[in-house]
Amino acid sequence: MLTQPFADAVSEAEEVIRHAKHIRDEQDLIEGYDYLAGSIQASLMLAWAYERDFPHFVQSTGPYTKMGLDNPDALYFHSYIRDDAEYVVTGERGSTADLSFQVLNGDYSPVDVPDSLAAFDDRRIDIDDNGDFEVRFGPGPAGPNYFTLAPGSAMLVVREVYSDWDSERRGLIRIRREDTTGTAPPPRTMDALSKRYGVAGKILLSRLRTFLAFPEWFYLNQPVNTMNDPRSTPGGLATQFSSAGHFELSEDQAMIVTVAKSEAPYQGFQLGSPWYVSTDYINHQTSLTAEQARTDPDGKIRFVITERDPGLANWLELTGHTRGYLQVRWQRLSRDLGPEDGPDVEVVGFDELPQRLPHHEHSRVTPQEWRERIAARQAAVHERMLG
Repeated sequence: MLTQPFADAVSEAEEVIRHAKHIRDEQDLIEGYDYLAGSIQASLMLAWAYERDFPHFVQSTGPYTKMGLDNPDALYFHSYIRDDAEYVVTGERGSTADLSFQVLNGDYSPVDVPDSLAAFDDRRIDIDDNGDFEVRFGPGPAGPNYFTLAPGSAMLVVREVYSDWDSERRGLIRIRREDTTGTAPPPRTMDALSKRYGVAGKILLSRLRTFLAFPEWFYLNQPVNTMNDPRSTPGGLATQFSSAGHFELSEDQAMIVTVAKSEAPYQGFQLGSPWYVSTDYINHQTSLTAEQARTDPDGKIRFVITERDPGLANWLELTGHTRGYLQVRWQRLSRDLGPEDGPDVEVVGFDELPQRLPHHEHSRVTPQEWRERIAARQAAVHERMLG
């Protein structure tokens, strides 16, 4: 059958899920099968999006196709490219906190992270008064709004990041290959379709194996319930630092993560599940930006991570997860960050929170205020998805 290579890969992928090392109970397995469903969708989409001669941007990850501790505040797009062709990227700059571009020399694999060959944000390009821009990527010499593609360039990644979900609006972005514009690709053949199903299967298995291995590279080598000092984000992202860790908490415990509100245009904190993907950020508050969080009078943000509702504005819901990942990101930085900029982590008893939070009363919210927060998240995410 034409689809047999993909069907075989789906069966193998189910085995990868079933035998993941972190699984402890049925809930872990249920989440794994849900993750598998999103990965199947994404793999088919990505295989059919592989058009280096007639490129277009596709959404790399989203609420239903998650991977790689996806940032709830980001829209991720990518297009496949050749290093010997010239590509024209045009767009309209929205009002989001950050817009960045990155050229990679391949895709993530279970044994390697692709090299970043170029990375910059929109401060490096000319944008007119209407927000319109045109950027070229190609083999020619670098110049204004022209970026040279290094040998091996294979993928262009674009990230658009929100700080205020309610007021900021996404932009538009398009890509075309200069010398194929106005022409058409050859018609599909049975052989081409067969290859795409095979590619989809390879993407699926690589995607699952890679991001199950990723935490061991960057997270699990440090003590539980700690976060590292801010460091340049692995993968070569321009002007981005992050601090990360992994947690394990009982129902009677709470984690307090304290970090200064920085001058960075974007600062965000999120939780991730043991599958190394974001937890439900639509219907639960599992992430907060500095704009969304409540800052204490001393200029610090205190996030409270616990299963039980503490009645606090900066509560991040565990949604049944006793284990998982933590990450703070700072983007569009104008300086490097040091240990003094990073988070302090403390695990306390749930009942100790009023005594351990210096501005506890300032941080409280009513049940109705909490419901309004969740309603605003639901509306904002659906609006972003619809564009």
